[in-house]
Amino acid sequence: MKARTSARLIDRFASLRLLVVTGKGGVGKTAVTAALGQLLAAAGRTVLLMETDPRESLHRLLDLPPSGGEIVRAGNRLHLQNLQPRQVLDDLVGERVKLRPVARRVLASPVYQHFAEGAPGLKETALLGRALRLVEGHGPRGAARPDLVILDAPATGHGVALLQAPSLVADVITSGPIGRMARDIAGFIADPERTGVLAVTLAEEMPVSETLELIAALDRNMGRRPEAIVVNGLYPPPGPAAGPAGAAALRLLERRHAINAAQLERLAGSWDGPMARLPLLPIDRGPSLSGSLARRLRPQLEEPRP
Repeated sequence: MKARTSARLIDRFASLRLLVVTGKGGVGKTAVTAALGQLLAAAGRTVLLMETDPRESLHRLLDLPPSGGEIVRAGNRLHLQNLQPRQVLDDLVGERVKLRPVARRVLASPVYQHFAEGAPGLKETALLGRALRLVEGHGPRGAARPDLVILDAPATGHGVALLQAPSLVADVITSGPIGRMARDIAGFIADPERTGVLAVTLAEEMPVSETLELIAALDRNMGRRPEAIVVNGLYPPPGPAAGPAGAAALRLLERRHAINAAQLERLAGSWDGPMARLPLLPIDRGPSLSGSLARRLRPQLEEPRP
């Protein structure tokens, strides 16, 4: 299956309602998520960055306090929210069951409690449903309606399971408010005009292997591919050495650069779609890092493509 291309990647991203960013743990997908949010907000889109990690890390890249589950303003047209999937599921059930006394009884019942914790894919479906509800304008009173939600998704394998969850739930639960919710969300995720996937990797053996597995799994299970791949943390080309310590550092840099080159070639051998490259930066995790990545990512996203 051929990768779909757009004149410019930034236009393609801006046309979506949900962009799911995934990749092996430790590749910098959270920093890339923050950088993308800044770029798309600067391009005129109202963007909500959404994360589900209970440790909350996106806020550090934007110099904000933890969101605590609230939608927090992170800049002009840019917002941030950390969500816990179980709470999101409870909220969505409360929205779907219109009568509040009935909704309270449902949420308090042991049957629902057991079902909510044990049903495969249900909490993931609710999380994606929250993104759909927000872009449809059903957010908290007074909150800006996002044009686009960028989801800092779980690591690669779990990211595929996240995207498949709504269709799996819809196949099992065929009636009632949860069944209708799952069908709506499955249609949203399956629509390539509304939902896209971005893979982030390092040019190293294990991250590239997981990225290739992600490409294959998306194609096999969902009939689609990522919008693009971002290769993060690339070592610079070796330069001249200065003294014995410099010579040792140079040898190490040469080895790391050679590994990067080999893995980039391996990735390119199986991926014919858009690819952006970001350097390894000697910058602490924070606004300076996300801003520097955004500046380096911008020209690659704005480059005209065939």
